Amino acid sequence: MIRPEEIAEGLAKGEFFLEYLPILSLPDLRCIGAEALIRWRRADGSLVMPGEFIPSLESTPASGVLTYWVIETAAAELKDWLRRHADVHLSLNVPPEITGRGGVYYAAMKSGLADMIPQLILEVTERGLPDALGLAGMFQAQQLGIKMALDDVSLLRGANLAILSRCPFDIIKVDREMLAMITPETPSPEWLEGLTALIRSSRLMVIAEGVETAQQLQVLMQAGVQAAQGFHLSPPVSAADLIAFHQRTNGPEDADGDLQP
Repeated sequence: MIRPEEIAEGLAKGEFFLEYLPILSLPDLRCIGAEALIRWRRADGSLVMPGEFIPSLESTPASGVLTYWVIETAAAELKDWLRRHADVHLSLNVPPEITGRGGVYYAAMKSGLADMIPQLILEVTERGLPDALGLAGMFQAQQLGIKMALDDVSLLRGANLAILSRCPFDIIKVDREMLAMITPETPSPEWLEGLTALIRSSRLMVIAEGVETAQQLQVLMQAGVQAAQGFHLSPPVSAADLIAFHQRTNGPEDADGDLQP
């Protein structure tokens, strides 16, 4: 297992970088934001996948250090783009020990995102749900205008619905394992009806993760899902390529960043 000290050393050497996975609204397929994804390329050129190093960070000081680095780097790369487009958002994966202690808000302010706080979405997983302090922090974050998303939601587990009832989420992100069930042989999995009912009966925004096929996209549109991300729409890209993708998807813009008719 990779040790937290190795990660700190990699940060000091500049081995980490960010990519951004575009998020598109449905059904019009306009780019409405992106999820920041951390990447680690070692000095020998080998790429370390997040699943190999993120788990070793949990509940360690290094998790906070890495989270702050992500916020500062994303701000440096996308701050001007966010300022020009008040309707786009930036999603950040946040560990629970950071959520409830004001750290994310402080880092956002320090990195120059003070005016763009309402454009930030903090993603937490069911496994990483915060303690009482973190839960209070989620409410405080919402009061400041930050949106909260529950990531990797599996509609096959009843625990998700209980979580939604006690935590102040604005968004749920349906896990890619659910979308993989949408196939030519099973165009309408059993969970789809429940998702449609949830969308109709709540104010939650639903983002589908891992869209890989045109069929999956069509099924999601018919179910009323509001947004999606995945390789069928776009792979993760650099900040410059995200900005270019947004312009291609949403159309030309004037000098103020507003879409022209």
